[in-house]
Amino acid sequence: MTRQYLFATSPAECLALLAAHPGARLIAGGTDLVIDLKEEKRQVHTLVDITRIPELKIIHEENGRIILGAAVTHTRAAASKLIREKLPALAAAAAAVGSPQIRNAGTLGGNVVNAQPAADTAVALVALGAEATILGPEGERRVPVEELYAGVGRSKVDASREILTRFTVDLWGEGEGSAFTRLSPRRALSLPMLNVAARVQVVDGKCTRARVCVAPVAPWPFLCEEAAAVLIGQEPSAGVIARAAAAAREAARPRDSLLRGSSSYRKDMTTVLVTRALAEAFSLAAGGKSN
Repeated sequence: MTRQYLFATSPAECLALLAAHPGARLIAGGTDLVIDLKEEKRQVHTLVDITRIPELKIIHEENGRIILGAAVTHTRAAASKLIREKLPALAAAAAAVGSPQIRNAGTLGGNVVNAQPAADTAVALVALGAEATILGPEGERRVPVEELYAGVGRSKVDASREILTRFTVDLWGEGEGSAFTRLSPRRALSLPMLNVAARVQVVDGKCTRARVCVAPVAPWPFLCEEAAAVLIGQEPSAGVIARAAAAAREAARPRDSLLRGSSSYRKDMTTVLVTRALAEAFSLAAGGKSN
């Protein structure tokens, strides 16, 4: 199949190219899309490359928020001093993605729009409460990342007519910490059997805010409100963390999988990984150092 490969240099030009070429699709890292095209799982005649749009590559702090361009690669997110200091869960998740080649090409936006429930940086972004900004023919909208999923591999962002431009994460301030942990058969190149990201804030010795995301235990990154509810208003302790981890285990609904393991095994490991993520997040909230 002969394909057109076009470059956009601004979001407006990107939308114009998509409108001018019905059936076109955006491409950034292409780590999943290119494979789908080669295997003829998708039929796309025109690709619009967004890697030359400068504003999609920003990483900066502004008015108490971290702004991340959707075309920021996993390598840049993992290496960014700002992300490692302010959003350590995201830095750790980005560092866990695939191989160096995949991390160098793959992007945060692509990890979300690809809509796989256990995508590492997507899980971290949900735990961090990130909002996505999406630009389309009808204008701009901002949507929490966890609301962008329509099912496994099905995104509510239409990459044939819209562009996800950035993620915004509000900083919680003093006493916050976040962490990411992952279970996989081997470190490199393997899909996670389970991954967990957690974010907490401790004020005057008590947990005032918490978010815990577990995957893949649902058709999308699962924001476990049951676990967070256990933590709120409590002094961080091994017992409180254990109760939150138990709540996460009960809420998780993993399927039996030849690739990722049995449902019962992953439910048990949910307890372990949530415990680890919360222990590290609370340690950072108390001023500890991340490994």
